[in-house]
Amino acid sequence: MCSGDLTAFPNVLFYAWRTIETRRLGMRKPRDFDAELKSLEDKAKTLKDRKVRQLGELVIATGADALDIDTLAGGLLDLADAGNVARKDAWRKRGAGFFRGGKDGAPPSAGGEQ
Repeated sequence: MCSGDLTAFPNVLFYAWRTIETRRLGMRKPRDFDAELKSLEDKAKTLKDRKVRQLGELVIATGADALDIDTLAGGLLDLADAGNVARKDAWRKRGAGFFRGGKDGAPPSAGGEQ
């Protein structure tokens, strides 16, 4: 191969030429930021809707839909405010058992203590 032989690297030369031409002519594909933002907003709305639906399904599956809304809200607030790590860990294990279908995850009775 002699130093003037450019056929040895055709791909490199093509990409280098294309990069130079793109910069010289300013031929970058413009981005449609409005369309991208709308797409992201639609995805976020879809995810939020799915989360709300899944929470509703969880309430029904656990039998918590039999509770009045004030009791359910109070229980959830107590759960969110619980500072005891061991207690939260026990709840987490019980929840995991519920999703696996084990007997540890059976819906609690109305008089059960959490």
